[in-house]
Amino acid sequence: MRRSLSRLLAGVLIAAAGLANAQNWPTHPVRLIVSLPPGSGPDVIARLFAERLSRSWGQQAFVENRAGGQNVIGAQAAARAPADGYTFFLAPAAALAINVYTIKPLSYDPERDFVPVALLAKSPFVLVVNSGVSARSVAELVALAKSQPDKLFFASDGQTNVAGMMGEMLKAIAGVRIVQVPYGGPVQALQDTITGRTHMTFQSSPTIAPFIGRGELRALAVTGAQRIPGMESIPTLKETYPEFEYLGWYMLVAPAGTPIELVQKVNGDITEVLRDQEVGQKLLNFGAIPEKNAGTPASLKDFLRTELERWGKAVRTSGVEAK
Repeated sequence: MRRSLSRLLAGVLIAAAGLANAQNWPTHPVRLIVSLPPGSGPDVIARLFAERLSRSWGQQAFVENRAGGQNVIGAQAAARAPADGYTFFLAPAAALAINVYTIKPLSYDPERDFVPVALLAKSPFVLVVNSGVSARSVAELVALAKSQPDKLFFASDGQTNVAGMMGEMLKAIAGVRIVQVPYGGPVQALQDTITGRTHMTFQSSPTIAPFIGRGELRALAVTGAQRIPGMESIPTLKETYPEFEYLGWYMLVAPAGTPIELVQKVNGDITEVLRDQEVGQKLLNFGAIPEKNAGTPASLKDFLRTELERWGKAVRTSGVEAK
């Protein structure tokens, strides 16, 4: 009996200490690691949230770009950081859900080495073709590709990044032979599709909107389950292929072992930022659909597990081999 009471008291004291630490945190700047270069999607979103969180915390939240290695450099740096609440990782889907299947051996484990903190936004992509391509629908594009095997070229920001995997999934589901041309980033892929060196690419909606307006690109479909606000006339790929539903997303995670009280505090602070209409509009302008709330550590674990299963199936279906 005494032993049970002692354990209960110890648990209460530990919880109280953790709560006190959360209330006093942060006492110095907080680092947000981004695994892609400045100007990339995760970087822009990280800086938007860092600016708002700095106001809320009374301490600077700063972005540290650790780009390279298909997100591995940044993810590894975050996984190995002290679990003290002063390092977080703004992780794209590729870092947490695709690399598991495409990089062997992977130097970090998304489920073991991180604790989910908050889901910030999801990002549907748009399938666009060069204006010189005759296809005006996904069905016409597939028919064209089947009539010309290996004659159409698909530009991506890397075969195992989200856009690259979407292209491989389209090829597999539609049963077509289209040659993927991987670039160092989405900008180069977009430029070569506009000039006609390649025929198609997947890009975020704000990126391609001006080129669609000028007639340099033609939008055929969006990759999410629903049509994109402002582009309601563009059908989803799911309308042609029901099994096709793929989105990019951005999740804030912390090194495993970060005190749960701090995780919950940051989760609540992120939810407050997400309720800011100005932040929501900026995310929409960037092509990201903001979450209504940040989720919970438990619900985010379930989300990550589901996404691991979804992208694992995509990798197997596409036939992309781990490197």
